[in-house]
Amino acid sequence: MRQREVGSIGELKRLVDVRVRAREMRKTPTPAEMILWETLRDRKILDKKFRRQFALDCFILDFYCQELKLVIEVDGEIHSEPGQVAHDENRDGYLRSLGCTILRFPNEAVIRDLRTAILKIADTIDALKPK
Repeated sequence: MRQREVGSIGELKRLVDVRVRAREMRKTPTPAEMILWETLRDRKILDKKFRRQFALDCFILDFYCQELKLVIEVDGEIHSEPGQVAHDENRDGYLRSLGCTILRFPNEAVIRDLRTAILKIADTIDALKPK
């Protein structure tokens, strides 16, 4: 997936800042992100490569499979607040416009029922694989 071209110095600075922030976030994952990462890393699910805290345009994606344009988000409680819900909907709409498929799991779902989350991810990978 090609990222869009940078049109100004301000936009370039913003994109660099996003990448720096993504690097920082990789150092401090949430417990749910750590659990899911151990399952996704090293092509453990259907031989698909995932990146964590991946900067795409101005957004940081929790997990991203570039080959399939699959985004996986692990959401904490803040994502249920009205302002954050609207932000997430706008963000998801933008990512879909780039051809991405988005899966969202609450933190508790990953922590308490990892198997169900993994099955949903595997089913989505199967559905997105070229036939």
